[in-house]
Amino acid sequence: MSSQIIPVEPFDYVVFGGTGDLAERKLLPALYHRQLAGQLTDPTRIIGASRTVMTDAEYRQFAVDALKEHVKGDYDDAEVQKFTEKLFYVAVDAKSEQGWDDLKTMLDEAKERVRAFYLAVAPAIFGDIADKIQAHDLITDTTRIVVEKPIGRDLESATMLNNTIGRVFREEQIFRIDHYLGKETVQNLMALRFANALYEPLWNSAHIDHVQLTVAESVGLESRAGYYDKAGALRDMVQNHILQLLCLVAMEVPPSMNAEAVRDEKLKVLRALKPITPANVEKMTVRGQYRAGASSGGAVRGYLDELEGGVSNTETFVAIKAEINNWRWAGVPFYIRTGKRMAERMSEIVITFKPIPHSIFDEGAGRIAQNQLVIRLQPDEGVKQSLMIKDPGPGGMRLRNVSLDMSFAEAFAARNADAYERLLLDVIRNNQTLFMRRDEVEAAWQWVDPILKAWEETGQAVQGYTAGTWGPSQSIALIERDGRTWHEND
Repeated sequence: MSSQIIPVEPFDYVVFGGTGDLAERKLLPALYHRQLAGQLTDPTRIIGASRTVMTDAEYRQFAVDALKEHVKGDYDDAEVQKFTEKLFYVAVDAKSEQGWDDLKTMLDEAKERVRAFYLAVAPAIFGDIADKIQAHDLITDTTRIVVEKPIGRDLESATMLNNTIGRVFREEQIFRIDHYLGKETVQNLMALRFANALYEPLWNSAHIDHVQLTVAESVGLESRAGYYDKAGALRDMVQNHILQLLCLVAMEVPPSMNAEAVRDEKLKVLRALKPITPANVEKMTVRGQYRAGASSGGAVRGYLDELEGGVSNTETFVAIKAEINNWRWAGVPFYIRTGKRMAERMSEIVITFKPIPHSIFDEGAGRIAQNQLVIRLQPDEGVKQSLMIKDPGPGGMRLRNVSLDMSFAEAFAARNADAYERLLLDVIRNNQTLFMRRDEVEAAWQWVDPILKAWEETGQAVQGYTAGTWGPSQSIALIERDGRTWHEND
C-alpha cells in the first residue's frame, strides 16, 4: 500500500545560497523528487539567489548537473525538463542593493502565492538578508523564512540571532530546520509511542532501564575544517540533532499533533535536563579526538593532520550521561555519543527495558537478556524489538533472544523520501511540527553552555581514539561503571 501524494498549491521558493553545496546536494534534489512524485504544481517557481552572476539557463544547467550527480537512478529526462522550467535565478548581494529590485519585480508577479525564503548561507548574513527583505517590501501575509543551523554558538549568540530574525519576521513565520526531524524513522518514533497501546504504558522509569542515542559518522572534516574546529561535536551535533531526538523519546504525550502542542512538550524535557557542572563534568562527559587509523576506504589521517599540522583541543567525539529530573524519567540515564571517523555511519535510538524481576527457568535454559527496542535512523531505517523465545526443537527449555525486525525498505515498496523533501514542503503547508521554536533552541543552549564552560574551567582534555573505532576507551567506562554496555549491532 503506497502513501497518498497530495499536491501543494503553487508557491515561490527563494533559495539564498542557491549555487552553494546545500542547494546542490540536498535542496534541488529534494524539490526534484517532489516534482517526480507529482506534488509540485504549476506555476511554482524555485528561484536561486546568490552573488554569482548567471542567467536562468546557466542556473538550470547547474541544477541538471546537480541532479545527475545526486539523484542517480531517479533521473528522468522528461521530469528534469519539467522541473528546470520552474527554475529561475537572480544575482543578489546581501550586503548591497545589487539584484534586490530584480528579485522584487519577479516576486511581485505573484503576490498571492505562498512565498518562502530559504537561507542556505552563513548565519553571519542572516540579519543582512532579513533586513533587505523587509526594506524591499518582500514580506506578505503568507511569507515564511527558513534558517539552517548553526543557530548561534552559545546562548548569547543564539539569542542575538533570534532577535535579528525576529525583528523582521513573526515567530510563526520562522522555520528553524533540523533535517533529523524529517527522517521517516524519527516520526515513526511518535507513531510507535502514541498510536499503539503496547509501548506507552511501559514508557517510564518503572519499566525502562536506560536509553542510548548514538549518531556516528565515518567521515572526517571533509570541507568543514574552518567551521568544525570552532564548533566541535557538542555544538555541531548534540545541541541540535541529538537533543531533538532525546526530546521525542522523553516528552509527555501531547494533547494533539498540533505543532505548538508537540513543541510545548519538547520544551519541558529540555528544561528538565539535570545540569552538568564543573563538579560532575568529568564523571558525566567524555571528550575525544580521532587519530590516524583506517576506514572502509583505507588509511586515514588524524584530526590534527587534517588541520594541516594545527594544534587543537576541539572534540570530534563526545559521550554524555544525561538525566531528566521529572517523574517519568527519574533514575533513567540517557547515554549520548556522537563522533567523526567512527567504525561506521550509523544513527540509532536504543530503549533497554528493565530485566524481569524473577526467572522461573533453570540455568540450563540460558541467560535471559533484557528486551530492547532499537530505532534505526540511518543508514538502513527500521525498527527492531528483541524478545526472548524458546529455541525450537526437543530436548528441554532453551531460551533465545531474537528480534522482530522491520526494515522500511523491505516493508514498504515506495522509495524512502529524504528528510528535506518533507521539511521543504512542510514550510509551504505552514506546518511547524518538525521545526524548532525559539524557546527550544535557547533552552538547549541553556543546558549545553554550562558543559562548555565546565570543560574550560576544569581543563578537561580530549582523549585520543583511533579512526575507525567507536571512540575513546573512557566512553566505554562512562557506561560500564553503571553496569551497562553500548549497544552493538548484530
